[in-house]
Amino acid sequence: MSSDSPTSGFVAFVGAGPGDPNLLTLRAAELLAKADAVVLDAETQSPLLRHCREGVEVTETSGFANAVKSAARGQLVVRLCEGDPMLFSSITEEVAACAAAEVDFEIVPGVPPATAVLTYAGIPPATGVPEFRVVDAAQEQDWAAHAACRGTLVVYNGIGDAVAIGKALISGGKPDTTPVAVSSGGTTTEQYTVVSSLGRLHADLKHAGFTEPALIVVGEAVGQRDKLSWFETKPLFGWRVLVPRTKEQSRSLSEQLVSYGAVPEEVPTISVEPPRTPQQMDRAIKGLVTGRYEWVAFTSANAVKAVREKFEEYGLDARAFAGLKVAAVGDATARALVEFGVKPDLLPSGEQSSEGLVAEWPPYDSMLDPINRVLLPRADISTDTLVAGLTELGWECDDVTAYRTVRAAPPPAPIREAIKGGGFDAVLFTSSSTVRNLVGIAGKPHNVTVIAVIGPQTAKTAEEFGLRVDVMADKPSASALAAAVAEFGAKQRQAALAAGDTPRRPSQNRRGARRRAK
Repeated sequence: MSSDSPTSGFVAFVGAGPGDPNLLTLRAAELLAKADAVVLDAETQSPLLRHCREGVEVTETSGFANAVKSAARGQLVVRLCEGDPMLFSSITEEVAACAAAEVDFEIVPGVPPATAVLTYAGIPPATGVPEFRVVDAAQEQDWAAHAACRGTLVVYNGIGDAVAIGKALISGGKPDTTPVAVSSGGTTTEQYTVVSSLGRLHADLKHAGFTEPALIVVGEAVGQRDKLSWFETKPLFGWRVLVPRTKEQSRSLSEQLVSYGAVPEEVPTISVEPPRTPQQMDRAIKGLVTGRYEWVAFTSANAVKAVREKFEEYGLDARAFAGLKVAAVGDATARALVEFGVKPDLLPSGEQSSEGLVAEWPPYDSMLDPINRVLLPRADISTDTLVAGLTELGWECDDVTAYRTVRAAPPPAPIREAIKGGGFDAVLFTSSSTVRNLVGIAGKPHNVTVIAVIGPQTAKTAEEFGLRVDVMADKPSASALAAAVAEFGAKQRQAALAAGDTPRRPSQNRRGARRRAK
């Protein structure tokens, strides 16, 4: 059928891909966004549901019959299938059910694990070989027949019989030195690959702890892994990283951590709320519009958000800043202003802090500045450094509480246990308050956890709480902090390899942690 959705209901059998939710096809994402109902296997990755609209009905495959009835009534039903629906997938009966009910259907291919998992493991599926053979161990019995494969042999659903399959291939004439790779959790940050040979499979898999879904790859292509591995060698691959920030602030940081191979866990430690008495902010916004101020200084993205919300409340926009000079304490605050439609006139070129802002702030000059007043919309717990510095330069400051920061509710018990028990590989502290609040709501991180801080003041606070600081950003920005942790992880990995050891994540060094070669 055509790619245009029919006006009546239909069922779309959509390939969910190999595991990485970013490998979903554009057509699949489009159908999920339009779906009235989604049917999925219990083990299918739920992150794919982020493409769906709010309120979509989600059921497991046991409810497929009802889903077909929904399609017959005019609804769009998406049936998510692991990998590619037409490759070792049992949708035949479900397609027949659609036909029997005279319901239209569409089959959308997905990225198959047979190629994607190998690519993520650094194994070229079919480069320089005459054959690429994929076998389903759930159906195949005559393994000796596959010993003649002249290229790469990929086995689905065979992890439980891996050793027996290896012996059968050897019996069929395959040399026992033939390279083999076994990879589970493919294309996700749980991916784990062991390289062996047909003759050593029993010894090398004995303590590996593999579970399905996993692939067995047999052939000389496995030997390319040393040169082509790119995914499992990322600096923070598989690291579980705690990001104790507000939800609004953590998104870009988490995305950066994912690019390094990490698994970020966002745990809000600070809740941002309006001031208890809004009158002060109301007067400040009125003064901003009527020309009371020469400068407005923003010391956080939250301050920008608070002013922006007040503007919207009064029907104002960025044009109200016309004739005003605007300062931002750092890059993140500047980005928030630019998104608002305001380009900062002053941004510290050196240290991005209140001290750095004061160091570059011009002194008041009655000949150049018609007004000597500065508006500082800030948090209720801000320090007086900026006010004192500007006052010394001859400016008068209206220090206004734009928002309050309060301690967030404690995270769920499993998160608290992971924090105290060493389940996290690293924690990123972006301010002194995140240190105080995390310890207050969840306890101190375990001593194997890498402690990373955004600057000297945060480091001092962490040390006051008895934490060992391992990483400090070279400049006070969340992006620089993530990069510093990635550099730390890369050095740790390189040092282990240089010493002939297997690289391990910090959490694997705690007592009782399962240690397995990677």
